[in-house]
Amino acid sequence: MIKNEAIEAALAAYDIEAECIRDMKSYVDVEQFKKAVELLCNAPRIGAAGSGHSGIICQHFAHLMCCIERPARFISPAEAVHGATGFLQKGDVMVFASRGGKTKELLPIVDICKAKGVSIITVTENMESPLAEAADVVIKQYVNRETDKWNAQGTTSTTALCMIFHALQAAMIEQTGYQAEQFALIHPGGAVGERLNNKAL
Repeated sequence: MIKNEAIEAALAAYDIEAECIRDMKSYVDVEQFKKAVELLCNAPRIGAAGSGHSGIICQHFAHLMCCIERPARFISPAEAVHGATGFLQKGDVMVFASRGGKTKELLPIVDICKAKGVSIITVTENMESPLAEAADVVIKQYVNRETDKWNAQGTTSTTALCMIFHALQAAMIEQTGYQAEQFALIHPGGAVGERLNNKAL
């Protein structure tokens, strides 16, 4: 038998995350956001790295970028220091995601980016962290609390990071003039591809 407390916790999770999304806009630094959009739009290639839940959402971000034809890939922190940063060249952009801004696995990648002339965008809650201080642009991540009762699992923080990446992609679509017809060409599969290509015809 499912406990009443379990259902109550599930419903409360909706409220916690909805509150976070609602309040996030007040923490947006428009000037920093503009700089991030400009860097991303002009970058020949885009890398993204994070650990744990942040890393998983960075994989999503890389895919979002590919969906608007900005060449991007997730660079695993483990693989980054074993040659994967060869993907990055001067003029590219590296996006780091770390709520605390101190993720040790990411710090060596910062040094590589600096040496190669790669611009850095950091998404973090800690604006005085090493990853924030090393960045060319810092985007504030706001999190009210995680959804679990211990405020420890990467839940609301993951949603908040995802929202920031969605906002960046939305801005980039407008900035670059990316069209549905372009997306239809690279996304012929599934219901979305069928809808886009039927419309294109």
